[in-house]
Amino acid sequence: MSAAEVRSERAGPIELLNTRYHRIGLNVFLLVVLAHWAEHLTQAYQIWVLGWPVPKSRGVLGVAYPWLVTSEWLHYGYALIMLIGLFLLRGGFQGRARTWWTVALVIQFWHHIEHLLLFVQAQTGNFLFGAAVPTSVAQTVFPRVELHLFYNTVVFLPMVVAMVLHLRPKPAEAELMKCTCARRRVLAPAVS
Repeated sequence: MSAAEVRSERAGPIELLNTRYHRIGLNVFLLVVLAHWAEHLTQAYQIWVLGWPVPKSRGVLGVAYPWLVTSEWLHYGYALIMLIGLFLLRGGFQGRARTWWTVALVIQFWHHIEHLLLFVQAQTGNFLFGAAVPTSVAQTVFPRVELHLFYNTVVFLPMVVAMVLHLRPKPAEAELMKCTCARRRVLAPAVS
């Protein structure tokens, strides 16, 4: 058994997630993110194409389970899952990919704060800024639907850039990678 295999057997769950299971972790995380995007895009379609009023435009889940979408539990839970996923998977990134992933993490941290404010207001019944409903800081300037489409976009785009760079690293970045996400080219030894 090689030294790397011995280290791998003693690795903790976060290290395993960022080494042996990084690609699987990224794929599961991306599936969750895309499902969330599908909900937001469905809601946007309901509003701007079908002409539904905003309170009735609840995406796919909200049509089946309106109570779920109108509570802040789902929204805050998703913001928290995004934040945790971005944080836990960050260790597997190197170089430029890590920089872009960190940008997504920082933006999601703020997005999470906004949802935390909404969640606390919904639970306590004390609304900020004299509003009649839970209101986030940025929501004082932008409508909620458009704001959340914006937040999801500015988190998603650097995530995508990070994943593309992660799967196609520069040689120096590939040398630092501990996961097997990128296809590494094995160069034949030079013939003299």
